[in-house]
Amino acid sequence: MRLSRYFLPILKENPREAEIVSHRLMLRAGMIRQQAAGIFSLLPLGLRVLERINTIIREEQDRAGAIEILMPTIQSADLWRESGRYDDYGKEMLRITDRHERDMLYGPTNEEMVTDIFRSYVKSYKDLPLNLYHIQWKFRDEVRPRFGVMRGREFLMKDAYSFDIDFKGARAAYNRMFVAYLRTFTRMGLKAIPMRADTGPIGGDLSHEFIILAETGESEVFCHRDYMEIAVPGADTDFSDDDGIAGIVKAWTTPYAATDEMHDETAWATIAEDDRLAARGIEVGHIFHFGTKYSAPMGATVTGPDGKEHPVSMGSYGIGPTRLMAAIIEASHDENGIIWPDSVAPFELSIINMKAGDAACDAACETLYAKLQAAGRDVLYDDTDQRAGAKFATHDLIGIPWQLIVGPRGAAAGEVEIKNRRTGERETMALDAALQRFGGGQ
Repeated sequence: MRLSRYFLPILKENPREAEIVSHRLMLRAGMIRQQAAGIFSLLPLGLRVLERINTIIREEQDRAGAIEILMPTIQSADLWRESGRYDDYGKEMLRITDRHERDMLYGPTNEEMVTDIFRSYVKSYKDLPLNLYHIQWKFRDEVRPRFGVMRGREFLMKDAYSFDIDFKGARAAYNRMFVAYLRTFTRMGLKAIPMRADTGPIGGDLSHEFIILAETGESEVFCHRDYMEIAVPGADTDFSDDDGIAGIVKAWTTPYAATDEMHDETAWATIAEDDRLAARGIEVGHIFHFGTKYSAPMGATVTGPDGKEHPVSMGSYGIGPTRLMAAIIEASHDENGIIWPDSVAPFELSIINMKAGDAACDAACETLYAKLQAAGRDVLYDDTDQRAGAKFATHDLIGIPWQLIVGPRGAAAGEVEIKNRRTGERETMALDAALQRFGGGQ
């Protein structure tokens, strides 16, 4: 993509309405535009990041055996009346009426709708286990939307729902999602720590929030330092091995970890002081077992091996991709702007032409651009006529991992300067060597 033809509305000044780093940088980098309180348009750069996040989420959900569907944003109130939640949900639910005076709502979540889909088609335990997920927009009418996409009213959510014949199957489904979440966040360059969360009236221990540590986190968290060293399961993880998956979950839930709401000072006091890690954290995912809370009142049953009808045991598993965009920035930035992990960066490389219009600079940049694109690399080519300082500021702000810088002196010598955005390290090498390094060689 040539920057001269791209839509990248950079802001030079810090927006006054932005209270946290991610909101400020997303506005300045031209990633989002606020349309109303807690409601944002995603501009091209932001959308590219979101799509890369979604790709990782899909790959790991699919790997763990979940199956993607797509449910509507608008739901019938009748389904929510069946579950008993319509009147209890509160003002966060946006209730609407269609032209035929039917009660509808903009979905804040999808337990009722997915349960309705399940009960319509699945009748036997032989069709289980089943896990259905989708990535869809949600709306919750927050009293005080703030912090940009971190706490908006309209947001993108990956929500998965598992269905099993009994609690044993439900626990295995929960464990698979637990491990899939560990892999998902690691692939995005994040260290996510699973922390025990409130299970409400259901009880038990099957509820965890996945928290990343960040100085600007919204809540205080407490965990054992062992979490910094536990190995995340690899791509060869066998999700069909229930015992093996359970062992991974045990390893990740044995050390102490809790948010401030679940913090136990007595248990905390038993940990050696050097092993304690108290920090700020941001929730990026939540998994939860709720048994027959929806299947029983909505008649989602299957015939078991005993020939009897059994309400299925269910769980839900959420990740907020739009929220993740902000969380990644909170965890990875410096005074100059965003530092994207390679896996979610909007572009892999940027080519910076320091003197557009100079024949040698133009030729060198065009060669780099053409060959890197031909090699399948995602490249942003800055062919604008801005001054050098402005170009450097822009590319540091938007955080693309690698900058290939071509100036008149380097072009004349057949060289390009390469800058690593994360470390700031620079090195100069021959044009052909740079192409070889980034996969654009012959």
